[in-house]
Amino acid sequence: MPGFAFGSYSFICDEIAMVVCPLLGSSGLGLEPVCYSRNVEINKTIIFQPATCFIHIAALVMTAIMVYHIRSKYTAVGRKEIVLFFYLYALSEVLVIFLDSAIVPTYSAAYTYLTAVYVGLKTAIFWCLLINGFVGFQFAEDGTPKSLWFLRLSSVVLFAVGLFVSIATFKGFAGMSPTKQTGLWIVELIFPLACVIIYVVSQVLLVLRTLDDRWPLGDITFGLFFFAAGLILMYGFGQEVCRAVKHYIDGTFFGSLCMLLAVMMVYKYWDSITKEDLEFSVGSKQAVWEVKDPLFAGTGSSEGDGTLSVSGNDWRGSSPNRLAPTPAKSAMGYPPLGNYSH
Repeated sequence: MPGFAFGSYSFICDEIAMVVCPLLGSSGLGLEPVCYSRNVEINKTIIFQPATCFIHIAALVMTAIMVYHIRSKYTAVGRKEIVLFFYLYALSEVLVIFLDSAIVPTYSAAYTYLTAVYVGLKTAIFWCLLINGFVGFQFAEDGTPKSLWFLRLSSVVLFAVGLFVSIATFKGFAGMSPTKQTGLWIVELIFPLACVIIYVVSQVLLVLRTLDDRWPLGDITFGLFFFAAGLILMYGFGQEVCRAVKHYIDGTFFGSLCMLLAVMMVYKYWDSITKEDLEFSVGSKQAVWEVKDPLFAGTGSSEGDGTLSVSGNDWRGSSPNRLAPTPAKSAMGYPPLGNYSH
């Protein structure tokens, strides 16, 4: 078995079944893992990595929940920027379901181009995460066209870079080929790692310099732990995991699970450092109104200054004239407290 080498997928593809592995190597048959999970047959269709596919489906459900909560925080800082990260992640999860399960056969031309799109999406996802790490520093005001369009356009550029490098490697042009994998290796492995490191460092500085609360550092720590655990289980112990559980699952399962947990911690961290401005938010929270009128003098204010504080629930099922003194209805319990002598 070949050892680890920079710019080579041989060692990595021996450990786990990455979606790019069937398209690499010199034999034309791709690179296969030494140990891989069992397949299942459903309606005469063989499904690869069934357990991992369940993780991808769970990731879609969890992403939908996180996006819903993000969009409900109408005035939170960086809301529109961070939601793009989750949209890209969800799109990549939809795509990788078809690639991991081999519903799209590895020998088809569609598999080649869908894999290239997936690599491009991965590149854009980590770039989007990196840029979101600097939103809190307010180099450009969040939510403005300048901030949003820079994030969108730069993500498209990085997506195009990942797409081009992938196709050039798979098809063998621009100095790249299935045996010259350095460009793809950097785009798919080195670039995401660099983005995560920069993001973590920037967020630690943000918390230490601008926040009084240090609890968000725990979210960062857990997110980094899950990310590192996913890489180690996939690339370091993929074969050992596969053999230990008798081929039912492999390192890809745990890698996908840890990546989902890391993404959830990104949401948890963002949620913990953003506060919603209730004055401008839209929701079901009860309002507290302050009514100033000479007619209300002495009715609801302990200081007798003509100020009456009324909670939102006090208006429900009531007519506004119930708040005003009405001496003519004294037989029904009026007038209220106070002297209204004629």
